[in-house]
Amino acid sequence: MTRPPLDPPAQRVVVLAGGISHERDISLRSGRRVADALASHGLQVELRDPDATLLPALLADRPDVVWPALHGASGEDGALRSLLEFLGVPYVGSRAAATRLAWDKPAAKTLVERAGVPTPHSITLTRDAFRELGAESVLAVVRGELPGELAVKPAQGGSAQGVSLVATDDELRRAMVQAYTYCDVAIIEQRIRGTEIAIGVIDTGDGPVALPAVEIEPLSGVYDFEARYNAGETRFYAPARIADDVAERATAIALAAHQALGLRHLSRIDLIVDGAGTPWFLEASVMPGLTETSTIALALEAAGHDVGWVYAELAQAAIRDEVGSRKS
Repeated sequence: MTRPPLDPPAQRVVVLAGGISHERDISLRSGRRVADALASHGLQVELRDPDATLLPALLADRPDVVWPALHGASGEDGALRSLLEFLGVPYVGSRAAATRLAWDKPAAKTLVERAGVPTPHSITLTRDAFRELGAESVLAVVRGELPGELAVKPAQGGSAQGVSLVATDDELRRAMVQAYTYCDVAIIEQRIRGTEIAIGVIDTGDGPVALPAVEIEPLSGVYDFEARYNAGETRFYAPARIADDVAERATAIALAAHQALGLRHLSRIDLIVDGAGTPWFLEASVMPGLTETSTIALALEAAGHDVGWVYAELAQAAIRDEVGSRKS
């Protein structure tokens, strides 16, 4: 990322933060940090909560670019991005179609598997199927195919909300109920024990570049919501304490997943490295957390990049992409 100074520069950026998802507070923290970083590089930044006044405001006074620092469905299910595309307003992040695919974890797993990326063996179950076919019968079939420790999570959502790690049948039953409180579809997948890492992928116009892998060591042993966003609950190592050849494989997988899902500008690919050194794809985030405890900022620092400059370059990349789409 050695592009020349922004020319012409983005002048006015609207950062969207908050929303109505379970991750509202995290989004507000991410949005403030993005706004501060952009302002530190001379951009005029407006931080606003998306509401009924947003679209009329964008039509009446169009910004140069929008940065949707929204987590959860309000920012990652593709709906808002589709509207921004209809308005012709440049925005940072993946296009609506790619966002919808990444937001749906079973769809994302299928796409990255087709690209040759290893993912844990899993099954996807709807709430209706779970009830109509009988919970005990369903779980008996699942247990026959997926013995041992499992991870249960909502098919949509982020920040590990609704995620449970289970070892017994009773824990599995409770985990299904927990997952269904967040989404009508749940994934049950084989738990892979190992080193959790996150790899950020940045593309400011010269093609996707993987940032150094960040190792995640939650003090509780589980990287849950509290461990992600409460300072002191997790140790981070940037770069990750993994062998060079493992880091190379993980980087290749992160880039393959980013490209298989059709993502752009910024993503975070979550992986786990097993005892044999094999990295496994877990999920992708199209708008990763950008708070003080998030991995993207740590990775940018480890790579020697100035966070504000990179964010400003991403804003400029969004403008270039919009101009390019109009010409095509």
